[in-house]
Amino acid sequence: MMNNEEYLEHYHLRSNCESTVNMIKSKFSDKVRSKKWTAQVNEILCKVICHNICCVIMEMNELGIKSNFNN
Repeated sequence: MMNNEEYLEHYHLRSNCESTVNMIKSKFSDKVRSKKWTAQVNEILCKVICHNICCVIMEMNELGIKSNFNN
Protein backbone atom coordinates (compact mmCIF):
# COMPACT_ATOMS: atom_id res chain seq x y z
CA MET A 1 0.00 0.00 0.00
CA MET A 2 2.95 2.33 0.49
CA ASN A 3 3.88 2.21 -3.21
CA ASN A 4 0.41 1.96 -4.71
CA GLU A 5 1.28 3.79 -7.95
CA GLU A 6 4.30 1.57 -8.57
CA TYR A 7 2.21 -1.53 -7.88
CA LEU A 8 -0.53 -0.42 -10.28
CA GLU A 9 2.04 0.28 -13.01
CA HIS A 10 3.50 -3.21 -12.61
CA TYR A 11 0.03 -4.79 -12.48
CA HIS A 12 -1.04 -2.98 -15.67
CA LEU A 13 2.02 -4.26 -17.55
CA ARG A 14 1.44 -7.79 -16.31
CA SER A 15 -2.24 -7.62 -17.24
CA ASN A 16 -1.36 -6.48 -20.77
CA CYS A 17 1.12 -9.34 -21.16
CA GLU A 18 -1.37 -11.93 -19.96
CA SER A 19 -4.05 -10.58 -22.31
CA THR A 20 -1.68 -10.71 -25.27
CA VAL A 21 -0.58 -14.27 -24.51
CA ASN A 22 -4.22 -15.30 -24.17
CA MET A 23 -5.06 -13.73 -27.53
CA ILE A 24 -2.15 -15.53 -29.23
CA LYS A 25 -3.08 -18.87 -27.67
CA SER A 26 -6.74 -18.57 -28.61
CA LYS A 27 -6.04 -17.51 -32.21
CA PHE A 28 -3.06 -19.74 -33.05
CA SER A 29 -3.45 -22.63 -30.57
CA ASP A 30 -1.51 -23.15 -27.39
CA LYS A 31 0.44 -26.12 -28.73
CA VAL A 32 3.92 -25.99 -30.20
CA ARG A 33 4.52 -28.64 -32.84
CA SER A 34 8.28 -28.41 -33.13
CA LYS A 35 10.50 -30.83 -31.23
CA LYS A 36 13.81 -29.01 -31.00
CA TRP A 37 14.21 -26.05 -28.66
CA THR A 38 15.37 -23.59 -31.33
CA ALA A 39 12.49 -24.57 -33.60
CA GLN A 40 10.03 -24.13 -30.72
CA VAL A 41 11.33 -20.63 -30.02
CA ASN A 42 11.11 -19.74 -33.72
CA GLU A 43 7.56 -21.10 -33.91
CA ILE A 44 6.47 -18.99 -30.95
CA LEU A 45 8.15 -15.91 -32.40
CA CYS A 46 6.32 -16.51 -35.70
CA LYS A 47 3.02 -16.67 -33.78
CA VAL A 48 3.85 -13.34 -32.15
CA ILE A 49 4.64 -11.77 -35.53
CA CYS A 50 1.38 -13.13 -37.00
CA HIS A 51 -0.54 -11.75 -34.02
CA ASN A 52 1.02 -8.32 -34.52
CA ILE A 53 0.17 -8.35 -38.23
CA CYS A 54 -3.43 -9.33 -37.43
CA CYS A 55 -3.69 -6.45 -34.94
CA VAL A 56 -2.34 -3.96 -37.48
CA ILE A 57 -4.78 -5.16 -40.16
CA MET A 58 -7.70 -5.02 -37.72
CA GLU A 59 -6.85 -1.46 -36.66
CA MET A 60 -6.39 -0.38 -40.28
CA ASN A 61 -9.90 -1.64 -41.06
CA GLU A 62 -11.49 -0.16 -37.94
CA LEU A 63 -9.87 3.26 -38.36
CA GLY A 64 -10.19 3.37 -42.15
CA ILE A 65 -6.45 3.77 -42.71
CA LYS A 66 -5.35 3.28 -46.29
CA SER A 67 -1.98 1.61 -46.76
CA ASN A 68 0.44 1.77 -49.63
CA PHE A 69 2.76 -1.22 -49.36
CA ASN A 70 3.56 -1.26 -53.07
CA ASN A 71 6.31 1.36 -52.87
